[in-house]
Amino acid sequence: MNMSVAVTEKPIISIASGKGGTGKTTFAVNLASTLSENVQYVDLDVEAPNGHLFLKPYVDKETEAKVPIPVINDKKCTLCGKCQEACQFNALLILENSSMHFPELCHGCGACLLACPVGAIDEDYRPIGKIQEGNSGKIKFLSGILNEGEAKSPPLIAQVKNKISSDLTTILDCSPGSSCPAIEAIEGSNYVVMVTEPTPFGLHDLRLAVEMVRVLKIPFGVVINKAGLGDGKVYQYCKEENIPILLEIPFQKNIAAECSRGNLIVEKIPGMKKRFLECYNKIMRQFRWGR
Repeated sequence: MNMSVAVTEKPIISIASGKGGTGKTTFAVNLASTLSENVQYVDLDVEAPNGHLFLKPYVDKETEAKVPIPVINDKKCTLCGKCQEACQFNALLILENSSMHFPELCHGCGACLLACPVGAIDEDYRPIGKIQEGNSGKIKFLSGILNEGEAKSPPLIAQVKNKISSDLTTILDCSPGSSCPAIEAIEGSNYVVMVTEPTPFGLHDLRLAVEMVRVLKIPFGVVINKAGLGDGKVYQYCKEENIPILLEIPFQKNIAAECSRGNLIVEKIPGMKKRFLECYNKIMRQFRWGR
C-alpha cells in the first residue's frame, strides 16, 4: 500500500468491518484490554453498541446529544419557498397557505436560516441520543447510544468523537459496512483494522470496505476472525491486494464460549494477549508512531 499517515501524539485506530457479526467489537475490546493503560475505547456503533457487555464500565457521566432544527415563525414567513429550495434533504415543504417541517429528515445544516430573506427562521434543538463516559479499570470508556427510531447516526457519531482525548491511544469501534455512519466514524483515523471472516460473505463485504478506506486514503490491515472456517479466498485476496494480515483469531469452541459469556479472550485464553500485543506492535512498527 502506497499511503501516508498523519503523525499524531497518540494513534487513533479504527476497528471496522464490511458487515456486522464478523467480530469487530470482540477485537476492539480485547485490543483495548491488551493495552490496558493510557487507552480509550470509543463505541461508535451507536445503533447497536455492545462494547459495554465486555468491558463492563462504570459510567459516571451521561449527556444528551442534540441536533439543531429550524423553527419557522408563521407571522414573519412570506411563503417565498427560498428555504425549501436551499434544503437538500427535503425537510421543508412550503404550501400555498402554510409551511411544514420534517425533523426526521433535517440534517441541521442551517442552510434554510441563511436562505430566508426575511429572517423568519429560528433554531431549536431536538435530542437524537445520549453519550456515556466512564472507565473500565484503567481504560477510558466512551459510547454513543442512538435513540430508538432515529434515522441518522452520523451527527451522534461526530459528537462522540468530539469528546475523544488526544493524549490517549484511541480504539474506535466503528459502525459496520461502508455507508455514511462507517465513513463518519473512520474519518480522521491514523489506521483502520478491517475485521473479516474467511467466508464468501466475509470476502464480499471486505472488498466494499477496502474500497471505502482507500478512498479515504487511510492505511489499513486485516484481522481474520474464525480462522480455519470457510475457504482460503480471503487470504488470496489480501495477498493479491498487498493487504497485511495483522492477526488470526482461531475458530475454536473455547473462544466462542468466552465471547458468549461476555468475557475478554485476552484474559481467558492462554497466549491470546501476547498475540493481540503483537498485532498492535505490527501497526506501530509499520507507521513509526512516536519515532
